[in-house]
Parts: sequence; structure tokens; C-alpha cells
Amino acid sequence: MEVLDVVDKDDNIIGKAPKKEVYRKLLRHRIVHVLIFDNKGRMALQLRSKRVSFCPGHWCTSVGGHVQSGESYEEAALREYQEELGTTSKLEFFSKDSYEVAGCPPKVLVTFKTQHDGPFFPNPDVVAKLEFFSIKEIEKMIKSGEKFHPELLFLLRKYFL
Repeated sequence: MEVLDVVDKDDNIIGKAPKKEVYRKLLRHRIVHVLIFDNKGRMALQLRSKRVSFCPGHWCTSVGGHVQSGESYEEAALREYQEELGTTSKLEFFSKDSYEVAGCPPKVLVTFKTQHDGPFFPNPDVVAKLEFFSIKEIEKMIKSGEKFHPELLFLLRKYFL
């Protein structure tokens, strides 16, 4: 059972709860994302597997997931990176954002960035594929109606588009 820290608007831990309860009660919690860029400045996007429960078949950040209770943001990002892509690289803090969408629990999103050209070893249970795209290519994909994870869209619109 995955247990998450419950946090207030200032990201202070005010409790902890099982992930299912966090989502059922719409409790604020922590999420990490990693943006991987190659040596040409292109961003790696992960196409989520059809097997995942949320947003299957959607383009997502290179790496993303929940911060488990007791983990630091960086520990969670490195764990998710290893679980999803079978490797890691040195992370650099990129942003910390409050993310609130009606009907979903509010979240604190902490995003890291890194430069890595691979190789990657995607976990087929969660990652259908990983591909690098220029920001212009990503913008065209959005305009053409490709499916994007809402947190990735939030980050792209706030920082890149």
C-alpha cells in the first residue's frame, strides 16, 4: 500500500494517508516530474502504457510520480526515474508549483531537469515509448489533438509555450 504525505498550501506535512484515501478525499499531496533533454535541447516525452490507470496512452513528462511518505522530492524523482526508465542522471531543480484542477486532489508539483542521451530501458508496464521532441514539435502535437497528461500541459504552458 502506497502511503503519501498530506501537505498544506505551503507544503508543510500535516499528515499521511494511503494513496486511495488521498484521491477519495481530495487531499493535497506531492508529485515529482523529471524533464530530460538531449544534447540537442530536445525534450523526452514518455508515452504512457495502456496498462496504467490514469491517462493511459497520453504523452507525459519524461518521468513522473508520487512522493511517498518520508521521501524527499529528489529521492522520489530518482526512484521514479529508475523504475520507469531503468537509469538515472544528475538532477537539477527546475520548478515548484501549486497545481489545482476541479475534481482532482490539489498537488505540489516539483520538477527537475537533466541532460541525458540514453540509453534508456523503459518499463513496459508503465512506458509504451520514450521519444525526444523539439518544443515546436510538441506544440504542433498539442494543436493536432494528441493526448497529453494534464500536468505536462500545465508545465509546458507555464514554462515553454
